[in-house]
Amino acid sequence: MTTFISDESFKGLDFTIQRLPKADYENCIFESCNFSDGYLDNQNFMECSFLECNLSNTNVANTQFKEVLFDHCKIMGVKFEDTSDFLMDFTFEHCALQLSSFRTLNLKKTRFLNCKLNEVDFTKTDLTASVFEKCDLERATFEHTILEKVDFTTAFNFNIDPEINRLKNAAFTLKELPKLLKKYQLQIKD
Repeated sequence: MTTFISDESFKGLDFTIQRLPKADYENCIFESCNFSDGYLDNQNFMECSFLECNLSNTNVANTQFKEVLFDHCKIMGVKFEDTSDFLMDFTFEHCALQLSSFRTLNLKKTRFLNCKLNEVDFTKTDLTASVFEKCDLERATFEHTILEKVDFTTAFNFNIDPEINRLKNAAFTLKELPKLLKKYQLQIKD
């Protein structure tokens, strides 16, 4: 039987030494906790917040994230495609997500706000109606990705090929338009 933990706060704990107990966590706050190179596999997080935590290279296999906020977290090298996608819903604010992977996930309406998404893999991901507000997408991979209605108006350093991604009604600024046409080696002038 799974333990149920609700409305608890965990602050300044190092879960690299002793792992977080397996449980269903609801409305819990994890603040300044270290999970790096650790294990959060087979956990359930519902309406939880991770604030200023280090989750780099954390194993999240079969973990459920439902209405979870990651704020000011370091989440480098995490394979989110290994999580359970059942009712998956999370928001990332001011996070470093370099080298993480969201391959093949359904991430409709996901919000990435002020995040560093360098070399993140979004291959075959459904990002319909998601937002990349003030996000650095340098060397992020978008291949066969559904980007319909995605807001890229304040995103930067992206390289998206319109021929291999679905972009219907995606929003870009005029100054970023040359990046969408980069592979054609066009000269766009004012």
